[in-house]
Amino acid sequence: MEIFKKRDQLKSFLETSKKNNKKIGFVPTMGALHKGHLYLIEQAKKKNDIVVASIFVNPTQFNNQEDLDNYPKTLEKDIELLKSVSCDVLFAPAVKEIYHENIVSDKFDFDGLEHEMEGKFRAGHFDGVGTIVKELFEIVSPKNAYFGEKDFQQLQIIKKLVAKNKLPISIKGCAIFREKDGLAMSSRNARLTSEQRNAAPLIYKVLKNVKKKFQEETIEEISEWVENQFKNHPILQLEYFTIADEKSLKSINIKEFDKKYRAFIAVFAGNIRLIDNIQLKN
Repeated sequence: MEIFKKRDQLKSFLETSKKNNKKIGFVPTMGALHKGHLYLIEQAKKKNDIVVASIFVNPTQFNNQEDLDNYPKTLEKDIELLKSVSCDVLFAPAVKEIYHENIVSDKFDFDGLEHEMEGKFRAGHFDGVGTIVKELFEIVSPKNAYFGEKDFQQLQIIKKLVAKNKLPISIKGCAIFREKDGLAMSSRNARLTSEQRNAAPLIYKVLKNVKKKFQEETIEEISEWVENQFKNHPILQLEYFTIADEKSLKSINIKEFDKKYRAFIAVFAGNIRLIDNIQLKN
């Protein structure tokens, strides 16, 4: 596996591949890799000649400095994991390589997608996401880019970013990769205490029940039920739960049978924030 820390060196290396009509697949990550990330690499390997992964903990998408400071950094272990799934190239730049001396995000208009759910609780988060993803796309110039559906709102925003900037990149959403007990895999899971980790599978258990209830109960009834599952919970604190249109990401009060819906949830275990979602069917 080739490893680059400088953008110009990576671009030069990939330019040769492009001249030979090699198809490039790209998997951007913030490191602390787990099986979900490796699954994205494996999916990319199936459809592309060269797979590039990036590891970059992007400071501008953190609205909580403590979360940024505590975000797990395991580069040596990550490199071994990438090698185990035959990743071809790793781009692991320093913050200065991306932002130089000015660590601020650009401003983006994602047609309102950025104001829903995560956007209501994490000011400026999606400006940071848009800034780094647009920059990485410019550096790598992939044919295909792969993102997990755990961050479904982010996935939709990146699709919007590509459409609005007319980038010749196909965005591939990949299914959520889960632990055996249902907890969505996340780099933040490594920070959970054993007590928090034992409690965390309740999040997916609740979502699975929401999927069943969606057939017969009203949105209001479901939302109240979800709130009660976390009310007075000794470990898990509900930040938000909503049922939203998959396309607009706007929360709904009434179901329409010609639209696709998804339930979204954010929960705190101590100061560790966990998100998840599940597709619903009418």
